[in-house]
Amino acid sequence: MIFRPWYFEQLRQTLRRSPICGLLGPRQTGKSTLARELARLFPQSHLFDLESPTDLLRLTNPEFTLSRLSGLVILDEIQLRPDLFPILRVLADRPDTETRFLILGSAAPQLIRHSSESLAGRIQFVDLHGFNLSETGPAALESLWLRGGFPRSFLADNDVDSSAWRESFVRTFLERDLPQFGLRINASAMRRFWTMLAHRHGQIWNASELARSMALSDKTVRNWLDELSLTFMVRQLQPWFQNLGKRLVKSPKVYLRDSGLLHHLLGLSTHQQLQGHPTVGASWEGFALEQILQLLRPADAWFYATQSGAELDLFLQHNGRRLGFEFKYSESPRTTRSMRIALADLQLDHLW
Repeated sequence: MIFRPWYFEQLRQTLRRSPICGLLGPRQTGKSTLARELARLFPQSHLFDLESPTDLLRLTNPEFTLSRLSGLVILDEIQLRPDLFPILRVLADRPDTETRFLILGSAAPQLIRHSSESLAGRIQFVDLHGFNLSETGPAALESLWLRGGFPRSFLADNDVDSSAWRESFVRTFLERDLPQFGLRINASAMRRFWTMLAHRHGQIWNASELARSMALSDKTVRNWLDELSLTFMVRQLQPWFQNLGKRLVKSPKVYLRDSGLLHHLLGLSTHQQLQGHPTVGASWEGFALEQILQLLRPADAWFYATQSGAELDLFLQHNGRRLGFEFKYSESPRTTRSMRIALADLQLDHLW
């Protein structure tokens, strides 16, 4: 296993400042493992897996049970028990309490809604992603790009085992996780939609095109896209459209956040297959974009595109500087006219 010191320190500092910390991220990214490592810092720790019948039985009277605990209390898959949020508010407000609560969640919408209603001012969030290049080291670049950042996919003994793990993940996500999150969507239809997104990876969102292909309404495919976004599978990168006196693109770009899942849905299991596929450039763009966002962790990020054709893959503001990135899978990258236009339009401090 790869130790994740940045996340470990973020959790430690967050629990020092706040009585409740929410660790959010897709399933199988190592939230439970990280929580167990953190628990070693506390004289006492208590773990409740909210998918376990035994642990659910322990929480028959949750306020009574949780109020008697000290040290670190970990509640895994908290989105399955939204009734616990008001109780956590009461426990967090106890005078002179030193008990800390670490809640782990795999579905952002429920967590954010309930916590904003019940735990305002009492909770801080840390977002956990799959492995990134700063954690695996540059020697693992090819493997990380092909297999993606989910720990079991990346650390598999070979590409065949990695691909098998990703197939299991996709099926479990569609057949169990989405219904468990309260999303009643036919698994085979959602898989087809997800695969169609993979073939349009890095492109401007066009609801009408996808709706026609699947014989669904624009509203339905829009809702499905939002569900995949809110469960951390898809990124909708919004356009920068501050008034610059130009006609700008105003629909988001859509990326599958994990390159390994992208390749699996495209039927690519080896680096040789990836190199020969028409989407290799788009795949590299999405992979590089995610690496930058995990490294810099900006509050917001955008792409820039005008209807006349000028564009930039990524624009963000970091430490008071305006930064731009253009991603090309090429041995001889060069500055294009489009990049120079974006450099001037966005008044960038630096462009890569």
